[in-house]
Parts: sequence; C-alpha cells; structure tokens
Amino acid sequence: MSRNQGLSRHPAVNPEHHPAGETITCWIYRSSRKDEMYLYLAKQDAFDDLPEGLLEQFGRPQRVMTLELHPGRALARADVTRVMANLLEQGFHLQLPPKLEPQLHYGE
Repeated sequence: MSRNQGLSRHPAVNPEHHPAGETITCWIYRSSRKDEMYLYLAKQDAFDDLPEGLLEQFGRPQRVMTLELHPGRALARADVTRVMANLLEQGFHLQLPPKLEPQLHYGE
C-alpha cells in the first residue's frame, strides 16, 4: 500500500458540508501495545477503514470515551483543529505518545 492510500476524504464526513463552528463526534481508543497512544475515529468501531498495518502497531483498541469536538475545545495533548481536520479527511487521528526525555539531576 502506498503512503497516500487510505488518506482520501472519509466518506462519512464531508468537509464541504461541515461548517467550521460545528461539532464532530468522535470515538477515542487507547492502544493495548503503547502507553499514551490514542486513536480517534469519526465512526464508532470503524477499524476496517484504517490504513493497512496501523492496527498491527496499535494493538487491540480499547474504547476510552466518546467526545464532541469543536474548534474552541481544548485537548490535553493535541490540537483540536488538526484532530478535526484528520477526522474529516481520513476518518481517524492517531495521537502518538509524548517523547519522554530522562530528567537527569547532577549532584551539587
């Protein structure tokens, strides 16, 4: 599968008919393989619509919550406008774990 396959506009949500101020319902799942990795879906349990290989890396999705997104909503570790754009264009948004950097404290 080429890198761009699976990234075409999602059939369930049409951006031309979605006003910028409207809300989008999404379903959020956490990864069984990677801590702090989350998958946002535009359609509940629409795993067949995901690019090949994504679920292999993600593991078994475990539903966390359903959320109403709108441009004014704050998300802890993601830009809501980017998440909404990905849901509209691809039908999903993958939130990767934060890059963890060791905090080293040198003796005084």
